[in-house]
Amino acid sequence: MTATPRPRTTTRDPEDLTRRLTAWLATRTRALDPSHGLPTPAEQGGPPPAAGTPLPAPRVTAITVPASNGMSSETLLFDIDQPAPDSAEPSAAHAQGEAPTPCVLRMAGDPAAYAIFPRYDMPRQYRTMRLVADRTDLPVPRPFWLEEDPAHLGAPFFVMPRVSGRVPPDVMPYTYEGNWLYDATDAERDRLEAASVAVLARLHDQVPVESAEFLALSGTGNPLRRHVDAQRAYYAWVVDGLPRSPLIERGFAWLADHWPEDPGETVLTWGDARIGNIVYDGFAPAAILDWEMAALGPRELDLGWMIYLHRFFQDLTQGGGQRGLPDFLRRDRVEARYARLTGHEPRAMEFHTLYAALRHAIVMLRVAYRQIHFGVGVPPASAGGVPVPADPDGLIMHRDTLEAMLAGRYW
Repeated sequence: MTATPRPRTTTRDPEDLTRRLTAWLATRTRALDPSHGLPTPAEQGGPPPAAGTPLPAPRVTAITVPASNGMSSETLLFDIDQPAPDSAEPSAAHAQGEAPTPCVLRMAGDPAAYAIFPRYDMPRQYRTMRLVADRTDLPVPRPFWLEEDPAHLGAPFFVMPRVSGRVPPDVMPYTYEGNWLYDATDAERDRLEAASVAVLARLHDQVPVESAEFLALSGTGNPLRRHVDAQRAYYAWVVDGLPRSPLIERGFAWLADHWPEDPGETVLTWGDARIGNIVYDGFAPAAILDWEMAALGPRELDLGWMIYLHRFFQDLTQGGGQRGLPDFLRRDRVEARYARLTGHEPRAMEFHTLYAALRHAIVMLRVAYRQIHFGVGVPPASAGGVPVPADPDGLIMHRDTLEAMLAGRYW
């Protein structure tokens, strides 16, 4: 994990993006879009503008592409300062030491960068975040703006406030020594675990499902059936023209043979429900991010994903000869915490944890084929110019885990 370089995440030019973003922001004053604009100088503590005075264009500073930019949607970090009306100087609040507005831009994945998903529906993500921000007490950043026209930056995007805090690292994973969560006390990790499970409980309990109907997946049958069918379609897209995975196909067959008799209540699920998508202030959630996988479905979709994604890191750590965090986010503890908070006893969790591992396997296979596409950590190209692995299942890092789950000897 330390020797293999991360595959490229974009082919876009950051300097070009900076110029184009600056030009776009010049059209986004509060006067043009009051419900989505930045705080006015008065709201920041400065004097209000005179009646009828238009606000000047916001200023963009400190644009950066984070080194941890993901392999899915792209992220830009930048600051905005709203100058005072009719002034070449920063706003009164800024002049008094008030910081500019720190922002995050989330943009659809670059097709030229061998995107992880076939489609990036930025309006859907934007609408989901605003819904959860409006209908729950969860700390979800409420986006400022949505831009659906790809002409501005080359893809649809939205802009939201940036929240300070710390995130459990993925590389190297937080289960390895040398990071803030690993170095925390047992009591501190317990507080973080309890607060993170509470995020799922509050999300599932507080969002009226009828307000989230736009997240219903297409197809027939109940939401769980549609969810699995959508994953089958995603897998078919991943392997189109490439070697298929016998292990993943066995996983889908196992799901069909072990389908829950009662799929359970339908709720809004976060989708990518893991602690690596939460910004923490100390050990309490300060911002809940990455809603591109949100969908309607049973509560157990999120529970299974949170439990398994931790186990993925824990298994890697133990496989490397380290202890990891074996008592953190244990399945029995997560299920018990969730039941106490909601009154809902998680059901069919063998099904849902295996389904989480299977979904992750599909993503991992796409990531591996992406590495092959960019020539990162792969063998020499075949005669046809495309390195084709002899065993595609060997590209799935948690192959042994999924094998053990299918054989009923993992938990």
